[in-house]
Amino acid sequence: MSQLLVEYPLTRPHACDNPLARGADGVLRYGNLTPAVTELLDLQVHAFAGREAVVEIGGPRLTYRELWHSASRIAGGLQEHGIGYGDRVAVHMPPGARWVQAFLGALLSGAVPVLVHDGLPAEVAERVIADSSTDFVLGAGSAGGSDAPLPDGAAFIDDGAALGDLALLCYTSGTAAPMGVELTNENLLSAIRSVVAALDLPTDGLRNLMLLPLAHASGCVDQLLPTFAVGGTVVLAPDTRRLAETLVAERIDMVSATPRIFTRLLPELARLRTDGLDTEGITRVSNAGHRAERAAAAEPANLTAALRDMFPAARRWSVWGATETSGIGLAVDDDTDAPSGADAVLGFPFGGTELALWGPQAQVGHGELLCRGPNVSCRYWNDPKSTADRFTGSWFHTGDQVTIDADGLVRSGLSA
Repeated sequence: MSQLLVEYPLTRPHACDNPLARGADGVLRYGNLTPAVTELLDLQVHAFAGREAVVEIGGPRLTYRELWHSASRIAGGLQEHGIGYGDRVAVHMPPGARWVQAFLGALLSGAVPVLVHDGLPAEVAERVIADSSTDFVLGAGSAGGSDAPLPDGAAFIDDGAALGDLALLCYTSGTAAPMGVELTNENLLSAIRSVVAALDLPTDGLRNLMLLPLAHASGCVDQLLPTFAVGGTVVLAPDTRRLAETLVAERIDMVSATPRIFTRLLPELARLRTDGLDTEGITRVSNAGHRAERAAAAEPANLTAALRDMFPAARRWSVWGATETSGIGLAVDDDTDAPSGADAVLGFPFGGTELALWGPQAQVGHGELLCRGPNVSCRYWNDPKSTADRFTGSWFHTGDQVTIDADGLVRSGLSA
């Protein structure tokens, strides 16, 4: 049977306050973005200078002013090492305030951060660093290891980036041979806009307990940067055994994690409820993950029910995406949007993400899911074959077999 490409118009944009217009390539794009991620963050630093930007439980607490100053000194130190525009700087260290400083320092230097998860086997991490042609390593691969002093020099900020410039190299996970995904300033800024609008993030001091990996798109692009974009506080808890103390002491009002992490924490969360912990102050829960993470987690319907019981006053979203889509693409409000018993629901497209189906049954709503949008990468780093295999024009082939119903709801599998 012949292969068909059937497009599904965006029917639930979620980002109605952020104008989208179709470009010459057919992709929907935001029309009022800052030229670069660093410029957006610079604006927020000046607006919220005295607010806490990042808190590491048992570690540093940094205001926006302190975080920006320390990152700019790291950028200055990188510059003194000859690092500048377009160079690759690997961030390979455990999650925490220091990771955030290193990541922002790499951005401010004009370099392209390369995210290397600290949990990768050594040989895989080395492969990622070699594949990216990294020019400088911040963390485990540097002299002195992950505890080595970070570069330090006169404060420096490179502000010459543009929307189409490469801003981040984020490697795919779940395989022995990760592929580098090129994400531009436009990809990152569009993802930030989409997440802020879809999750209705407030600007009055959001405190987001981030339990996602910082070195993945779901953590860095979809939680860290959007929280900074609204002047919120990112709270990092390396030791989740102190979850109860953290929720109360840090006045947490949002919790974000992957299905795998939430599943692992269910016994701890259940104990908190048994002990009478008041979770009424938590108003948002974001459950973000891709196919591999969902497969390793509890059944989605069971997890959704458990989170509803743990956080009865919160709005709960499930967000689906791939590294190639900046970690986002589909979302469903677990309170109102998910049909009863729909344990295979992935969500509705949001922001500027549009969908298509590829395959012989595409016209009847079944096939491989394709995505395009301002958040979607257009290529892999230094890998023309994989790029040709996975990208058709502006469409990214996710490899996921799905069903799309008449309302635009995407479900995993090819059920009739």
